[in-house]
Amino acid sequence: MHIVTIRVDENGKCLDSRYNYHRSKAITRDLEEKYNLHKADRKQRQADNPLRKVDISQGNVKKQVANTVKSLCATYRFQSLGEYRALLSLYNISLEEVRGEVGGREYHGFVYSATDGLGNKVGNPFKASKIDKSVGVEAIEKRFAYSTKKFKEEKKLSEMTRHSVEAVLKQTYHKDKFVELLKAKGIDVVFRHTADGRIYGATFIDHRTQSVFNGSRLGTDLSANALQEHFTLPYENEQPIPLAIPKEDGAISEQERHDSGLFDEYGSGLGLMSGGGPSNEAQEAAFDRELRRKKKKRKGRSL
Repeated sequence: MHIVTIRVDENGKCLDSRYNYHRSKAITRDLEEKYNLHKADRKQRQADNPLRKVDISQGNVKKQVANTVKSLCATYRFQSLGEYRALLSLYNISLEEVRGEVGGREYHGFVYSATDGLGNKVGNPFKASKIDKSVGVEAIEKRFAYSTKKFKEEKKLSEMTRHSVEAVLKQTYHKDKFVELLKAKGIDVVFRHTADGRIYGATFIDHRTQSVFNGSRLGTDLSANALQEHFTLPYENEQPIPLAIPKEDGAISEQERHDSGLFDEYGSGLGLMSGGGPSNEAQEAAFDRELRRKKKKRKGRSL
């Protein structure tokens, strides 16, 4: 519904239009309530029209990429480039940093590309500067800072995601089933794998709160190493059994774990004792950079 009005009175004098938006919004809401019309609420429109993956077969790839990237940057919260890349990958978009020097001046920018279902780049790349300043380096770095502050102020955002992921993890040892159950809850997970298939990175995208978290941010049991161990334990067709330590017995010491053979049998104690948090994230980022470097080196040799 739209309200159209003129901006001059009967004498041709210009009318004050400073608050027309708020006036018209109040009128349209009253009419929607009175006549039981479909409400034009912005959040509802977003829910009714979810973002779609970029599809090069539909044409106008630049417009698809631009609209999707701008929408993701404006609505989702992420604290690192790795988390941002994981979010983009869900919608068939990749991101590369470009650095260099032209005319004695250094530059640092982003280049976005459409990808196929396997993550391979297709078509021409698009500079962030050709899309919108809201998706450039400076804007994304500000988004990192904003998201970090938001998550500190509202810890329930990360806790909600963590509780949901941990609950699903207790239900299965199968990675594909884990992904399926999470998706049913409104959470996507993006895994990064080595050439031999080992998980070296895991990022969770919670569409319920529009928040993105590397697994290590949520807890050591959700880091890449812990998840890799969880999905490769020798319990192919068994349901996970919750491990509970009686309160009266207290915590098991490291020496007792060694004496009982837990470390000998399972290495790092099901991954629950491995390091997490920022250190794990830094390791994942370093590993990712090394893989990219090796790919570029191989590509150079082939030329």
